[in-house]
Amino acid sequence: MNLEDTKRIVIKIGSSLLFHEDSNKLNEKWLSSLAEDIRYLNENHKEVIIVTSGAIALGAKDLDLDSNEMKLDINQAISSVGQIHLMSSYKNAFEKNEIKIAQILLTLDDTEQRRRSINARRTIDTLLKMGIIPIVNENDTIATSEIKYGDNDRLASRVAQITSSDCLILLSNINGLYSSDPKNNDKIKLISEITEINEEIEKMVGDSISELGKGGMKTKISAAKTAMAAGCHMAITNGTINNPIKALFKKRPCTWFKPSRTPLASRKQWIVGTMKPIGTVIIDEGALIALKKGSSLLPAGIIKVSGEFLRGDVVSVLSQENEKIGLGLAGYSSNDTNKIMGHKSNEIAEILNYSYREEFIHKDDLVLI
Repeated sequence: MNLEDTKRIVIKIGSSLLFHEDSNKLNEKWLSSLAEDIRYLNENHKEVIIVTSGAIALGAKDLDLDSNEMKLDINQAISSVGQIHLMSSYKNAFEKNEIKIAQILLTLDDTEQRRRSINARRTIDTLLKMGIIPIVNENDTIATSEIKYGDNDRLASRVAQITSSDCLILLSNINGLYSSDPKNNDKIKLISEITEINEEIEKMVGDSISELGKGGMKTKISAAKTAMAAGCHMAITNGTINNPIKALFKKRPCTWFKPSRTPLASRKQWIVGTMKPIGTVIIDEGALIALKKGSSLLPAGIIKVSGEFLRGDVVSVLSQENEKIGLGLAGYSSNDTNKIMGHKSNEIAEILNYSYREEFIHKDDLVLI
């Protein structure tokens, strides 16, 4: 995949890359080189989201504890200590490259429950529009074993999914997926491109084809399935060198997983195929014409609201002749929509005492029938 083909990139960074293996100290030189890569992507007009590990490791180091021998409640406690050091390390490295960062903590529920995932997406979208790099980590402080991802490969793939990213990069300490275990077979080859994760690919992924840390090759294949289903390209590449992102786009060896459709097409298929409409809005002729031209649905074009729904629920869009026009994710609840329908978007804040966004249904969340 070429750099110019990407718009929004998620980069996953494991703990093993952040620390020197021999001393277990933070690899500041590597982190600074990553910041240089992010600036390079920004200069090429790419939006970047980082998914990182390291909070528990840094917390354990600060408290002189062994994180491998602690129970969940202790890990939760030390992660809150480590988060401070983790974000401080990112802040110091990125500020030198004139990059502002923000921290986002997520659990499994935050990406699987529709309203929570929509809230997370909107926050990330807003940060990116402001030129700020979101740095995402699992919220170990509150996540129980039932709502934990367990590894950040899967978290990264879900972040890519909910943000409609078109590229996910898993930085590892292996070049990619090999035809067999590189430790036990001299006649191996790196698989450079995969368009379908079939039984043959699954057989290649043995327990031993992995790298240090929680996330082995099996979790990366699981992440690839999620990414490809969301229309997102995914790469597994060796991130142990300095400036690993520049190296990847300069054709460093890796494995690319290539989906058959775009993130936007996948998102719209998700809206149509997995959720039933809860309410209905009827729109005027002007709004109908605008939708057919590819615009979002604004409150001004709504003339009637039926049913009870909350922000993030799926609603049907009908014409004045009760013809079904499409489906979309509501930007406001039915109660609030009744108040703002027929009004201009710049009047929303005055009517509701808040303004979530200008559109009732954003064009990316709208599927025309």
